[in-house]
Amino acid sequence: MVLTASTMLPLGTALPAFALEQVAGDPAARGSGPLWRSSLLRPEPLLVLFLCAHCPFVKHIEPELGRLAHDYAGRLQIVAISSNSIHTHPADGPDGLRAQAERCGWRFPYLWDADQDVARAFQAACTPDLYLFDAAHRLVYRGQLDGSRPGNGVPLDGRDLRAALDALLAGTALPQEQTPSIGCNIKWHPDGVMPFG
Repeated sequence: MVLTASTMLPLGTALPAFALEQVAGDPAARGSGPLWRSSLLRPEPLLVLFLCAHCPFVKHIEPELGRLAHDYAGRLQIVAISSNSIHTHPADGPDGLRAQAERCGWRFPYLWDADQDVARAFQAACTPDLYLFDAAHRLVYRGQLDGSRPGNGVPLDGRDLRAALDALLAGTALPQEQTPSIGCNIKWHPDGVMPFG
């Protein structure tokens, strides 16, 4: 495990367009095609979560992600993406992601970024890496869920992300100083290894 911080993509960045296989979550969110497409998003706030199944930092925040999805239902779109290489971390493949979503009771779309192009487009660096976009799908928050980490005793309450969400939904200014998320580094494909090779 390499402890890694978010790259802190510039605020105001437009949501990158993407289409990925949905491996878990509400199948109705995908529409009629085989892929989940960002073009299907409504003009509402969006939370993009880079997660995976094995990371202890992700496992630590799983309960709060479920609470967030419940508490902001109908006001916030959520999509999770896993970009880890299954060559080095097979538990982060589609079966592992499905099992994680089922265990956690997540209904939001969980997507598999097999070639890691979407992680690169977001400049995602760690799991978890969180990106909050406004209704025009411009980045307004990227950073930690809260100060809680595995074993540090800080309450897992999502206070940093919730404060950003509440400000966004109330139409008030979000803080420009934001604390990076910290977790395991994204597991990039080994050099010379194709995504499905």
